[in-house]
Amino acid sequence: MALLTWQDKYSVGIKQIDDQHKQLFTMINDLNDAMLVGKGKDALMPILNKLASYCISHFAVEEKLFDTHGYPETADHKEKHYKMNAKVKSLIGDVQSGKSTVSIEVMNFLKNWLDKHIMETDQKYAPYLQSKGVK
Repeated sequence: MALLTWQDKYSVGIKQIDDQHKQLFTMINDLNDAMLVGKGKDALMPILNKLASYCISHFAVEEKLFDTHGYPETADHKEKHYKMNAKVKSLIGDVQSGKSTVSIEVMNFLKNWLDKHIMETDQKYAPYLQSKGVK
């Protein structure tokens, strides 16, 4: 069962970013599916690591666009990316050490963060980048 379902409301109107956001939805859904069927740490860690790596590369793409086009809220947006990367890294460390597990609470955090980040933070840059010809 999908935890997140892509809808047009999530589109920022920039194909590369929308495609990457869709991939993040898929990864979070894959992690949720593995958690729901009770897969152990050995099965969950590769998914978590893939999610963490993808977040880093996705954020780098956004940040390069910001830097290239002089997006005025770049510093604030980068700070949000930094905090999310730190949170995911911490989560991975906790799961790896056995201090934590991938739980419904963790999945809800990821779902809510992605939803809020796209709907509030990413939607802010969309008109600016589109006005600079980014599609």
